[in-house]
Amino acid sequence: MLPHDHQPEHICILRLSALGDATHVVPVIRAFEDHWPQTRITWIIGKLEYKLLSGLDNVEFIVFDKRGGWPAVRQLRMELRDRRFDVLLHMQVSARANLLSKMIRAPLRLGWDKARSRDFHHHFAREQVAEVPFQHQVQGFLEFPRALGIAAETPRWDLPITKEARDWAVEQVPGGSPILLISPCSSHELRNWRPEYYAVAGDYAASELGMQVILSGGPSDLERETGQEIENQMKSACLNLVGKDTLEQSKALLQRADLVISPDSGPAHIASALGTPVIGLYAATWSKRSGPYNSLPLCVDRYEEAARKYRNREATEIRWGHRIEETGVMDLIRPDDVIERMLKWKKEAS
Repeated sequence: MLPHDHQPEHICILRLSALGDATHVVPVIRAFEDHWPQTRITWIIGKLEYKLLSGLDNVEFIVFDKRGGWPAVRQLRMELRDRRFDVLLHMQVSARANLLSKMIRAPLRLGWDKARSRDFHHHFAREQVAEVPFQHQVQGFLEFPRALGIAAETPRWDLPITKEARDWAVEQVPGGSPILLISPCSSHELRNWRPEYYAVAGDYAASELGMQVILSGGPSDLERETGQEIENQMKSACLNLVGKDTLEQSKALLQRADLVISPDSGPAHIASALGTPVIGLYAATWSKRSGPYNSLPLCVDRYEEAARKYRNREATEIRWGHRIEETGVMDLIRPDDVIERMLKWKKEAS
């Protein structure tokens, strides 16, 4: 615990991306709300992540356009020129974030521990959170309030969703049958499962479990093509909403679903934060570190097998957080593995 003899008046959080990690920051904010309700919070965040979390109350957002080049950097510098904070929580280890952190004036600068540092991150933060081996990222983020003396244990999200988005989700999916939502794509293509495997899982859910299958995802070509291929290969009917919803509407869909299937992706973490069970598909990354926090027992995890096959080492011998993003790694997960998890979910839900 850092020496801290009074409640800080103003905390700055620097975490630009990605969607999943931005979701992990929310329990940190909730911990401050619960223990230091008078403390002001300013969060420097990416544009897409802001769209996800803009509804959070009592948080001032400064939006940084990561694709905006030097004009975006100059704009951020202007925003921060006359600002002073009591504490900086430097939560991103990328080189860009490290350099941007130099613009933030705060006497207490808290960053990640050296084991989780890269790009010389530990040189940009005078203090580090506690090093906890093999720690899930949600608990890792909670090390920041703990370092300031807040006993943050159980994460709380309470993600806001607008009424308009909820109404849209009800209009798209009126209800009746339980809903399986498949969000098939990660931003890292080598973490994605085969479309034909998703189709097998979707057909089983529809024919054997009586579920309504929905496909959801963003507007990129990869996501649209993947969604169309899953739809084409399914024997049962599905509702393909890939590229047809906003980020706010996708939150409402994830909350409306009874079950979600997704690789290591933002939607997996958002669904978990909303309380929806998630069958996470993990081989390129390890669910013990980055799985949907509230659904870890439902994950299909082949990371340890992947470490032996692609790295000739045990997973525990590889740097924590190492990605095994190799062609074919997700083929270690078979449709029967996912069907077994669906049956596990069905049994526990009944």
